[in-house]
Order: sequence, then C-alpha cells, then structure tokens
Amino acid sequence: MKRQTAEDLLILAKKHLETVQTSWDPVDWGDLSHYGLYCLEAAIKAAAIKLGWNIKPSHYDKSKVAERLSKEKGLSDIGDLLWTLNNARKSIAYGDVEMPELDPEDIVIQIEDYVEAIESLINQKEW
Repeated sequence: MKRQTAEDLLILAKKHLETVQTSWDPVDWGDLSHYGLYCLEAAIKAAAIKLGWNIKPSHYDKSKVAERLSKEKGLSDIGDLLWTLNNARKSIAYGDVEMPELDPEDIVIQIEDYVEAIESLINQKEW
C-alpha cells in the first residue's frame, strides 16, 4: 500500500471538492453527503500527516483530529458538519437513519472554506 503524503491527500480532498461543488444545484444528496464527508476527512488526514499527528482510519478519530485542529490551529470546528454529513450518507445508503435538514449551498461553502484553511496550514513554512 502506498504511503500517502499530506500533499497527496490535499489533492484527493480537492478532487472530492469538485464533485461537491457540482452536486448542490440541483442537489444530489448522495454525492454531496458522500463526497463532502470524504473531502473533509481527506483534508483532516492531510493536516494530521503534515503535523506529525497520529490518525486512525475511523470517522470518530478524524472528528477528534478536526477538534484538535480547531483548538490548536484555529481552524473552524467542523465536528457537527462531519456527523451531519455522515448521517445524511447513512440515510441515503442504508435508510436506517433519518435524513437531517440541510442547506446544500451552506454545506458547500463550509467545505470549500475548510479545504482552503487546510491548504494554507499545509503550505505554512513553520509549525
């Protein structure tokens, strides 16, 4: 298995972001929830790798790293957004979770802003 770098993961996050940006008007909740979640998680993992932080491949651990990024690096607190997107994804994929009420444009803006913040963090010269 290839070891991913922070830069590899940022590229992946941006690829997922492209899908997110085309899935909100008209809204495709399947793509928006899936790729929105994958985009944020790839960005979180990119930052964790760049910072030398350990990260496990679970939604929960990625949300904890996002919380740490918020507290220690001043990034937006996206914990609620992660769980909301995960619940929307489960609602669509499995039908066993109620679909949360969401504003697709707001979600896209939050995801775009977060990816930009992660990119800025990764491109910093000093930690």
